[in-house]
Amino acid sequence: MAVQWSGTRWLFVLAAAGLLAGVVGAIYSNQRQAPQPPVFSPAPNPYAQGIYANGIVESDQPNGSNVNLYPEVAGTVIDVLVGEGQAVTRGTPLLKLDDTIQRATVEQQHAQALSAQALLDELKAQPRPETLSIAQAQLAAAEAAARSAKDTYDKQQRAFDIDPHAVSRDALDSARNAWQLADANRTTAQRQLELTRAGAWSYDVRNQAAQREALEKAYQASSALLAKYTLRAPADGTVLSIKAAAGAYITPQGVYDAYTQSTNNPVVVLGSPPGHLNVRCYVDEILIPRLPEPAQLKAQMFIRGTSTSVPLEFVRIEPYVSPKIALSDQRQERVDVRVLPVIFRFSNVAALKLYPGQLVDVYVGR
Repeated sequence: MAVQWSGTRWLFVLAAAGLLAGVVGAIYSNQRQAPQPPVFSPAPNPYAQGIYANGIVESDQPNGSNVNLYPEVAGTVIDVLVGEGQAVTRGTPLLKLDDTIQRATVEQQHAQALSAQALLDELKAQPRPETLSIAQAQLAAAEAAARSAKDTYDKQQRAFDIDPHAVSRDALDSARNAWQLADANRTTAQRQLELTRAGAWSYDVRNQAAQREALEKAYQASSALLAKYTLRAPADGTVLSIKAAAGAYITPQGVYDAYTQSTNNPVVVLGSPPGHLNVRCYVDEILIPRLPEPAQLKAQMFIRGTSTSVPLEFVRIEPYVSPKIALSDQRQERVDVRVLPVIFRFSNVAALKLYPGQLVDVYVGR
């Protein structure tokens, strides 16, 4: 009987301990902990009726944003000639592709064009003095042969006239035929001399000139294509990004980014020269009617993660309302909000440490 009462007593003790633990847990969970202080203060609205907009820093361009460069030909990168962050001028080589085959094609077509030009020069230079001398000598020889044959015929004709039995009719006919043949050869030599003196036929000259021009155009086209194997800066600016390394194969469709697993990325991204940057603000379409007139637009930019604010200078409004996904570039994302791009400018102070592509908070007012 004492053992049974001892077990019941321990059961009550355990139940009371569980109840006490539950009460303590409930009291502890209902206690409110003091919130952690924010790392930085949220961006305040500096205007009485300011409009908030997401902003992204970009290059200071008269149109568009950054300059995305794609090669016009496909090939393997053999050398990257600049570095990211480097300032470049218009025409500066940025990277070079393997142009071995194209260079050989250019050299071949250049040789063909030179050959065609040499043949055209030869036609225009006709007749050659040596050829003309031969034709003149051939005419002189033909004339001498014709005179000799004529003399022989005349002698036999006179002898026949004096005494028909002195020269046979066959001999007289043979002498006359020989003279006529020699005279025909003289006429042929005369015509050949005239043809030699006339030089190349005008139709041959024009045909060769056309062939030479066609080969020259082919050579120029190949040379222009060869130049595209070196990607050059289209304007003064700063290299923001290079997505290719030596040994990589790139195409006019861009390159594959192994980190984001995205395709059709620009090989080189070129920004504006240092000094100014733009901020592209996206104003929700429901707030567009509240925008002040362009002449009255003012804005303040707040750098995320800091309490720094920067005044902005209005540049332009792109009058095309686009989906808000343009900010994140997530093409598969479905959103219903559309936004109006408004572009501002600010001085690129080095202490701000701002870079193209960085997100900022912007308030637009008047």
